[in-house]
Amino acid sequence: MGQKVHPHGMRVGVIKDWDSRWYARSDKVADLIVEDYKIREFLKKKLYSAGVPTIEIERDSAKVRIFIHCSRPGVVIGKGGAEIERLRAEVEKMIGKPVALSIVEVRTPDTNAQLVAENIAQQLEKRIGFRRAMKNAMGRAMRMGALGIKIMCAGRLGGAEIARSESYHEGTIPLQTIRADIDYGFAEAATTYGRIGVKVWIYKGEVLTTTLRTTPRVMDMNRRDDRRRDDRRRRDNRGGQGGYNRGGQGGYNRDNRGGQGGYNRGGQGGYNRDNRQGGQGGYNRGGQGGYNRQGGQGAPRPAGGAPKEGGNA
Repeated sequence: MGQKVHPHGMRVGVIKDWDSRWYARSDKVADLIVEDYKIREFLKKKLYSAGVPTIEIERDSAKVRIFIHCSRPGVVIGKGGAEIERLRAEVEKMIGKPVALSIVEVRTPDTNAQLVAENIAQQLEKRIGFRRAMKNAMGRAMRMGALGIKIMCAGRLGGAEIARSESYHEGTIPLQTIRADIDYGFAEAATTYGRIGVKVWIYKGEVLTTTLRTTPRVMDMNRRDDRRRDDRRRRDNRGGQGGYNRGGQGGYNRDNRGGQGGYNRGGQGGYNRDNRQGGQGGYNRGGQGGYNRQGGQGAPRPAGGAPKEGGNA
């Protein structure tokens, strides 16, 4: 089955936050969503060379606050802040509301999935081989500390007559793990043969790992699976120190064959039935100091007319 869910959308509200953060009346929501879309499209087009992976928007009754994440903040700010001021005026004119622009620097662009995808798309437009571009991007991301990366290119790769998709990956990409911090990016390369889509997944590690590991697990003894596991443990643990059943030190119910202190067969100090030879102080069959059968104390049927070694009866 193919990869269908968006990695960011799947984790929003769990380990990732929304890119638009505001509240509005129900009759205003649709207009504000369209306005957010127009703001992002405008800024993305204006600042494409600055490497802008994310644009966050916050609103209140007085102002619209826009946070522009970029890898080259100098391009956005301009000399003496002239460029960002001009940009703010254009956005205010477009939406008709007061705007505050803030710049957030992306310190490791090689591990930002959107920037990696856009970089590969730019290389494809410059006629660089797609395999070379993909492998170079993977190597840089892994060197910068990524735990895993997957890149997929789809379209008329290399000018082929028939479109196809090729992907490469390195490390691990646990797509089904909600606490896994997976960054996802998509870009398109406009080549002379048509458009080529580039998708990038980058795994940066787990979030909330410490909290999850230190939180004690409270088991519900009324749950069916816990009961079943408990019954299985009572009936038939063959080995292991302290096992409840067969073999194991201090085993409890039936058939401890040789564990030290087993309650049943053959363990040292075995208890119920069938302590066979070698169970020191066994309670039932056979075994040194066995209690009931075969050499045990008060054995009802001694083997060969004589108790086994260690028997008392």
